[in-house]
Amino acid sequence: MKVLPKALLILMAVASMFITACRAGQSTSSPTSPTPPPSVGSPYPIYAQGADEFLSVPELVERLRPSVVHILTESASLGTFGSVVPSEGVGTGFIIRADGYIVTNNHVVARPGTCDRPAQRITVTLHDGRKLTATVVGADPATDLAILKIDAKGLTPAPLGDSSLLRVGEEVVAIGNALDLPGGPTVTKGVVSAKGRLIQETECGVTIPNAIQTDAAINPGNSGGPLVNMRGEVVGITTAVIRGSLAEGLGFAIPVELARSIAEDIIAKGKVERAYMGIFMTDVTPSLARELGLPVDRGVGVREVVQGGPADRAGLRPGDIIVRIDRWEITNGGDLLEALRRLQPGQRVEVAFYRGRNLQTVQLELAARSL
Repeated sequence: MKVLPKALLILMAVASMFITACRAGQSTSSPTSPTPPPSVGSPYPIYAQGADEFLSVPELVERLRPSVVHILTESASLGTFGSVVPSEGVGTGFIIRADGYIVTNNHVVARPGTCDRPAQRITVTLHDGRKLTATVVGADPATDLAILKIDAKGLTPAPLGDSSLLRVGEEVVAIGNALDLPGGPTVTKGVVSAKGRLIQETECGVTIPNAIQTDAAINPGNSGGPLVNMRGEVVGITTAVIRGSLAEGLGFAIPVELARSIAEDIIAKGKVERAYMGIFMTDVTPSLARELGLPVDRGVGVREVVQGGPADRAGLRPGDIIVRIDRWEITNGGDLLEALRRLQPGQRVEVAFYRGRNLQTVQLELAARSL
C-alpha cells in the first residue's frame, strides 16, 4: 500500500495504535441463569414507535435483557510440530428477529487470525439459559458486522432506535458480557461523548463512518452488544475501545442505521456488495486544516491507496483531499461511504480532489467489493 505523508499520518497514529476490539479470549464460563422464556417479539426490522418515556436503568435493563445473548466461539489450529491448538472467544450479540436472527461484530465470530473465516463452532446462550448452535448467515468485515441464525422461534427482538437523533451529552447504557464474568451481562452507563467519528483498522479493512463515541465502560467481551438510549432503544453496536498511556474511556459503537442496512442485505442475499474505491481515509476538520494549512476545512483525506485498486489506477495519491464524487459533496467519511452505497460497481464517476492547493478532477471506475 501507499502511505500518507508523515504530517497527516501522525495525527491518526494515537487512535490507530491503541484501538482494540472488545472480544474476550480464552473464556469458558457460562454467563446466564435460567429464567422464564421470553415473550414473542415483533418481526424484523423493529423500531420503537412513540417511545417518548425515559426509563430508569433497571427498567431499561429488564426491557433489553431478553434480547441480549452470550456468544462463545471455538476453533482449532495446528501449532508447532502439528499439534492441535484450541482457542475460544467470547462476545455479545442481540436478537433482531423473533425467528432467530442475531447481530454481532464480525471479529467476535471470525476465526482467530482471519477476517472472513467463521469460527468452527459458535454457541449462543439465550437469556433463559438455552444454549443453541449458531450459523453465520453472512458477515461484512468492512463494517465489522455479522449476522447469526439460531433455530428458535418466539424470541424477543431488541427495539431499534435512530442514532442520528442522539445528542452529545445524552446518557446511554452498554450491555455486554464483559470479561465473560459469570452471572449475566454487565451493565455500564455513560454519555454520548461525540458523534460522527471515523473508525478504521487496516488489518481487515474496517471502515466505520459516523461512529458513536461513549465513555460507558466497554471491555473485552462487550463486542457486538447493544448501546442503548434511555428510551430502551438500541442506537449502536459496541465494537472498539482505545486504551493506553495516552487515552482512557474512549469507546466506540457502530450506528444502528448502518447495522440495519447491512443486516437487510445479508438476510436477503447472504452477502454485502458495494462499490469500492480502494482507499483508507481520514476526515479533514477545521482544526486539522488550520494545523496543516490545508486548502479546505472539510473533506476526506486519502491516508493510504490500495495498490492496483480503483483509486490507484485513477492516479489518486496519499495526501489528496476528496471533496466531491459526481453530484455528492464530500465533507467527511460518512458522506463518501453514503455516496458509494448509492453507486454501482463498474460505474465511472468523477472525483474532485485537492492536491496541494490545486483543485483537480479525475475519472474513476468503481470496483465491486463482495463480502
